[in-house]
Amino acid sequence: MAPMKAIVKSVLSGDTLILRGRPGPQGQPPKERILHVAEVTSPRMGSSTREDEPWAFECREFLRALAVGKEVTFTPTHPLPSNDDVPRDFGQAEINGLDLATELLKNGWAKPSEKSKREPNEEDLKRKDLENEARNGMKGMWNPQGPKPYTINHTMPLDSQAFMTEWKNQTIDAVVEQVRDGTTLRVRLFLPENVHQMANVALAGVRSAKAASRQGEVAEPWGEEAKFFTESRLLQRAVRVQLLSLPAPTAQPFAASAEGAPPASASMFIGTVLHPAGNIAEHLVSTCLARVVGWHTGLLANSGGMERLRAAEKQAKEKRLYLYANVTESTNGKGNSSSVTVANGNTRTFDATVIRIWSGDQVSVLEKDSGKERRLQLSSTRCPRSSPADPKQSYWASEAREFLRKKLIGKPVRVHVDFVRPREGEYEERECATVRFGNQNVNVAELVIEKGYASVVRHRRDDEDRSSDYDKLMAAEQIAITDTRGIHSNKEQTLPRIGNASETYAKANQFLSGFKRLGRVPAVVQAVTAGSRFKVLLPKENQTLTLVLAGIRAPRAGRGERERVEVKPEPYGQESTEFASRRYMQRDVEIEFESTDKSGGFIGAMYLNKTENAAITLVKEGLAAVHTYSAESLSWANLLLEAEKEAKAAKKNLWSDYDEATEEADQIPQNGAVEALKPEYMDVIVSDVRTSPTFGFSVQILNTEGIASLEKLMHDFSLHHRTANAIPGFIPRSGDLVSARFSDGSWYRAKIRKSSPGKKEAEVTFIDYGNQDTIGFKDIRPLDPKFRSLPGQAHDARLSFIKLVTADSEYHAEAIERFRSLCEGRKLIANTDFREGSLLHLRLMDPSDPTATEDPLACINADLIREGYASLDRQNCKYLTSYPQMLQKLQDAVAGAKRDRLGMFEFGDVEEDDD
Repeated sequence: MAPMKAIVKSVLSGDTLILRGRPGPQGQPPKERILHVAEVTSPRMGSSTREDEPWAFECREFLRALAVGKEVTFTPTHPLPSNDDVPRDFGQAEINGLDLATELLKNGWAKPSEKSKREPNEEDLKRKDLENEARNGMKGMWNPQGPKPYTINHTMPLDSQAFMTEWKNQTIDAVVEQVRDGTTLRVRLFLPENVHQMANVALAGVRSAKAASRQGEVAEPWGEEAKFFTESRLLQRAVRVQLLSLPAPTAQPFAASAEGAPPASASMFIGTVLHPAGNIAEHLVSTCLARVVGWHTGLLANSGGMERLRAAEKQAKEKRLYLYANVTESTNGKGNSSSVTVANGNTRTFDATVIRIWSGDQVSVLEKDSGKERRLQLSSTRCPRSSPADPKQSYWASEAREFLRKKLIGKPVRVHVDFVRPREGEYEERECATVRFGNQNVNVAELVIEKGYASVVRHRRDDEDRSSDYDKLMAAEQIAITDTRGIHSNKEQTLPRIGNASETYAKANQFLSGFKRLGRVPAVVQAVTAGSRFKVLLPKENQTLTLVLAGIRAPRAGRGERERVEVKPEPYGQESTEFASRRYMQRDVEIEFESTDKSGGFIGAMYLNKTENAAITLVKEGLAAVHTYSAESLSWANLLLEAEKEAKAAKKNLWSDYDEATEEADQIPQNGAVEALKPEYMDVIVSDVRTSPTFGFSVQILNTEGIASLEKLMHDFSLHHRTANAIPGFIPRSGDLVSARFSDGSWYRAKIRKSSPGKKEAEVTFIDYGNQDTIGFKDIRPLDPKFRSLPGQAHDARLSFIKLVTADSEYHAEAIERFRSLCEGRKLIANTDFREGSLLHLRLMDPSDPTATEDPLACINADLIREGYASLDRQNCKYLTSYPQMLQKLQDAVAGAKRDRLGMFEFGDVEEDDD
């Protein structure tokens, strides 16, 4: 038979070859045949069920190194029965003019076949001479020391995890024993102490189509071509293997460790296989026979392997062959990232400022050029969501949001929209973007994932709508998983308990004095409900509260229906709320507390960047107006008025139609009238009456937690001062809270009004009763901190609408005495008609007076006028006209006193003209 040519695909043993022909025009696998080298025999290789014969591995290795991948000229001498349609023959073979049988015999790796049925001929004798020559030279199998002992493990390691831990990222010499498909190999690893470990390795970062694994099975398109590509280059070649990982399911951040870890015995390793000619994975991709697997990015990040694979993928897409023949560029994603706009018509790349953090993977930004607000999803990023059923996930959701808030809120960023996720069901259309910040252009998503606050979305193989830095995100996730950071840790985490200090009026008052002592308190704005109303968190105190900016009133924005009553928006209410939201939402601020309102809200000042007073900023922008009466007591009242004056001059927002002349004209007939307050009845007791420098009194508001707490405090206060010692040289200062001994010999809490070190005495106000006195330094001590938390229970007050006769009147002493008899030390009902800073304007009613049950306007204020001891105070009570019924009642009382010549009207009409 005429000689034929073929390529040696592999070597089964020291005397048997698998040959193949040339590939087809599109890389189709050629046909194969088995050739047994005639007239020689070598030991047989073993399997999982039987051991290698002595010298079998060494004989095969000699022939493998000599023949694999090379062209062979062979002549079949006689055929053998075929095996699975693969022809089998005995025959002669040459490589580069060298006869294989001769080379095997000469080097001692084969023996001549035994010829028992005929006499040896010349060729037989020549082969016998070659054998004797090798024997005499102690070559190959004739080495008297025998074969080197080795251990071969045909199955994967029983403890694959331990094996991976020992050999991860190390370079191991190996031989490829089998190619299952283009990217899955079975290799013989050469380990120390002559251990041969068989292992299955999937090439990291790539995946080819599946090839047929048994006869009759249909391969996936281009699966056989990929297998042949790898076989023709790697099968039975010496390679270097790096094991990188065990196959594991998609990252399950909140799964228990037993569930998330790979099994002890795995069927596959993930790694790289390196040949002197290069990395087969990169060649497979560039030849269009494998696709890049993004979720292996983390394994290849340090070596730069993924960047090389992406470069190969780019070449493959340009060729448009085999697996990439039908590749189309995404209309939304990276393939079209050079376009100026995205599918929804918005700008693709722009500068912006972050104005809100929705979660660890969603932010809202304000586009710099257009001023448009855009809500963005970080591309290919998924952070945990708050869930009552999963405290750990809720904890990390909160941590992720807080991490982004500290990093980004109010900061400039550079945005590149990768793709637009269309609306689907209940989910709105969402722009998915890569957001960068800082001088180093740090990718926000990469940072969040590396810190362990989020995971990477696993996209479908053909889904090109993904982050433009997808590989870097995968590498960041691998770092987080390796270091067990954040959501990848097994630590149990729960959210801290956050209280609500504004839950009730009483609860707010309990916190007020403590907050005021702290001065400026660090806080975070959690929500903006109106231009001057915020929900804030005090992180150190673990409390949330409602904050109302003192001294201003912002217009309301409509909020639909509340309690079945439609809340209508006021002009510029929406603009005021939006401005406050964009400027203060989620910002770190400082709060100074002044007081509380009846709904439990705290009234005070809010500072951004330590210097910017939010109230002044809103007024300056014309988005809030100064509330004159509440602003008068504030230290920054003049700044508020100046800001409002500036906004009016610029005709900003609320003042767009402002006319100074018209306002002055309107104020003349109004005479400063203010809006009446809603009735607010409360039980009080008049604890102190003062006549100097002017008439006034103090009340305690009963039936409150404060009064109940005061009784216990005074008991503890008394016990404390039985053992407390005086502090030598103590000099109190104005404004200090102290303990002071009253004339009855008991100690009470007091506040220094004026200190006179020369006289060694101080004027004090007893804050729980309101009375004032001058006390010597010997009877004053610093107030122990444990008695400071309860606010003073005495409230300064005056009578609404009226004023007692002046001190120069002969009826003054009689009027004071009459007031004392009606009020001092008695339990009364009071209604607040006006608040002048901390001074309450009260209407007092005697619950034991039968007239009060019949006439709702009956009050001690009217009685004092009717008896001639008081008159209308038109000058200091500008709210008089806001209570027309009460004003009429008082005017009738004045007329009655004049008619009956009572009190100061005994000798005629002596009422002062306040008009």
